[in-house]
Amino acid sequence: MAKSPNETKDIFNVSKNNVERYFEEVEKISPKYHQSIAKLQQDYIDAWKTVINSAISLEQEYALKAGYKTEASESVLRTIRDITDISLQAYATQNKITVDTSEATKEAFKMFNQNIKSFSSLNKEIMGYIMSIFEQKLNT
Repeated sequence: MAKSPNETKDIFNVSKNNVERYFEEVEKISPKYHQSIAKLQQDYIDAWKTVINSAISLEQEYALKAGYKTEASESVLRTIRDITDISLQAYATQNKITVDTSEATKEAFKMFNQNIKSFSSLNKEIMGYIMSIFEQKLNT
């Protein structure tokens, strides 16, 4: 009667089974992790938006109750718009860098995996050659 994979005492089979089990769990958990991070990022954006809008509303209410003039010069308004434009450009640049880095990293992993497969194949051939020499010496 053959032993099940969980009953084997062969260290390589046990290692392979446990590595497979580990990565199956990681693959199941990853989507939940990504969803959680995306939600956290949205919550962060929403919180900052609320803080900023609350601060503007509070200052506006104070200015109106205190009787301050709320009209600003064109240069002040242009400065506010320019700061917003620069912030949006910085965010777009940061996002592009992040996406480009992610793509480059993905390609690096792809190449790494190909290299590992080639290296493993080469090692297997070398091991076969060494073993054949060893077997020849044993037979002589």
